[in-house]
Amino acid sequence: MTAELRQAAFEIEGEARQGRWVITCDHATNRVPEDIAGGDLGLPPEDMARHIAYDPGALGVARALAEALDSPLVSASFSRLVIDPNRGEDDPTLLMRVYDGSIIPANRHVDAAELERRLTLYHRPYHAAVGRLIAARRAPAVVAIHSFTRQLRGRAPRPWHVGVLYAGDTRLALPLLARLNAEDDLCVGDNQPYSGHLPGDALDRHGVQPGRPHVLIEVRNDLIETPGDQRAWGLRLAPMLDAALRIAQV
Repeated sequence: MTAELRQAAFEIEGEARQGRWVITCDHATNRVPEDIAGGDLGLPPEDMARHIAYDPGALGVARALAEALDSPLVSASFSRLVIDPNRGEDDPTLLMRVYDGSIIPANRHVDAAELERRLTLYHRPYHAAVGRLIAARRAPAVVAIHSFTRQLRGRAPRPWHVGVLYAGDTRLALPLLARLNAEDDLCVGDNQPYSGHLPGDALDRHGVQPGRPHVLIEVRNDLIETPGDQRAWGLRLAPMLDAALRIAQV
């Protein structure tokens, strides 16, 4: 794989770290590669800065967490609006044409050939990188870091500070939820603000289907606006995840 493609599709940090965890950040950036409509999806800057284009603050949390867990981090190097790495290839929301009230001009007329091109250049290389990192670990556990917006347009505000998402496998989710719920200052979402069951998504692919211990953490993005806040959340979550892994005995 060329360095150019690596930069376009994913970044790996701390590959030589020895921890059991693999930390992923699917929606790390709002970057639009030059080969996608000249690097401009036709959205105003204020929309590209919103959660529709990426998960604000998530990458900083993931970096601090990966450091604290002495484990590698793999992050997608393209906006979720280019193609969403947290969706299966047959998911109708894989490539969004309208998102939270905003039309994405450069995606309105994407045909099957362009969708396949984006899968080949971005989606599949990212998942291949995640799979390679996992395969290199002894008894790996996977944690995906995301952030969510406090309020979608026309919807009620979300009360949660942090959410734990999972599907059928609760080995990590339940002890992690217990640790978070023991914190006096947190409103914790159990499969909130979304359901953790999305067939074909990143954790379904790398956790559920192969039977690996896994969990997805969502932090509300107004709580992680600064590098200091992002680092604080990463350091706060790290011992909770290690404790959950010990309790799970996997």
